[in-house]
Order: sequence, then C-alpha cells, then structure tokens
Amino acid sequence: MGRGRSEIKRIENPTQRQSTFYKRRDGLFKKARELSVLCDVDLLLLLFSTSGKLYHYLSPTVPSVKDLVERYEAATHTKVWTDIRQERRAELEKAEQMCELMEKELRFMTVDDGEQYTVPSLELLEHNLEAAMHKVRSEKDRKIGGEITYLENIIRGRQEERYGLCDKLAHSQALNNEEAGSTSLSNGLELKLGFN
Repeated sequence: MGRGRSEIKRIENPTQRQSTFYKRRDGLFKKARELSVLCDVDLLLLLFSTSGKLYHYLSPTVPSVKDLVERYEAATHTKVWTDIRQERRAELEKAEQMCELMEKELRFMTVDDGEQYTVPSLELLEHNLEAAMHKVRSEKDRKIGGEITYLENIIRGRQEERYGLCDKLAHSQALNNEEAGSTSLSNGLELKLGFN
C-alpha cells in the first residue's frame, strides 16, 4: 500500500512548515550528494530559509564556491559575481570628478591677485557672481515676504480681536444704560404716583 500524492501548496501551520522544510532540505542535500558522487558532477546547492539563514552543499570535487560561480558566469555570459573593488573604484572616480569640478568652480569664484585673468574669464566670473547674487536676493525677498505675510496675519487677527472686544464693551454699556434708564424711569413713575 503506497502513499497517496499530496497537493503541493503552502503549509499554513508554521511548526509543520518548519518541520517539513528540515526534512525536505535533508532529503534534497542527500540527493545532491548522491548525484555528485554517482555521476561525478560539480554541484553547488544554495538554500535560504524564510528566516534568511543560508544552507549550502558543494560537491567535494569543486575547490570553492567562487570557482564554480566563475565557471557559471563564463558558460552563461552573465555576471553573478561582481567585484566590490571595481564598484568602489567607479564610485571613487565619480566622487573625484565631482570634487575637481567643485574645486574648479570655487577657484573660479575667487579672484587671486597673483594670477593673470583674461577678459572673457573675468566676464564669465562676473556673470556667475551676478547669477549667485540674484539667487540670494530672490531667496531673501521670498523670506521677507513670508515674514511680512505672517506679521500681517497676526495684526489682522489682533485687530479683529480688538473690534470684537469693542463690540462686546459697547453692547455691555448699552445693556447697563438700558437697565439704568429703566430703573430711573420706574423710579420717576413711582414718584409721580406717590404725589397724586
């Protein structure tokens, strides 16, 4: 009586999934070893678990992973193994070019008394300085405009508050005057009534 085929789908239970992973990983590595020995093939098996842990198998005939990856790159004409030193060298060259450019611009912005300048280079320097001054003035005007708007809003708010208080005061005085007027009027009526 043989086992029935089970449907291949993701195992939802994490404990069961981990147990299955370890069993199947061991079985896969066993098959890789057998294939390597029986057929005399060079084999590299890389496996990453869901937690990111690396498991690998390298056949005994291969001296290192790097050698096998280089063979793969040569056979497929693709780059898997990138040399970090080459990347760093390219980044360093790019940074050096940026530094040279910025130093050149900085030297160009300063006028050295000991150096001889041509008229076109002085005109270019003048143009660059005027452009820089225009940017500074524009930013300054923008900042000042923002502060003026902010202060105007504060003044407007205070004026509205003052007008509101004046209205309340006038209303309060009017109520007080009405009460005082009605009291004096009723006192006058009482007096008139008292004389008859």
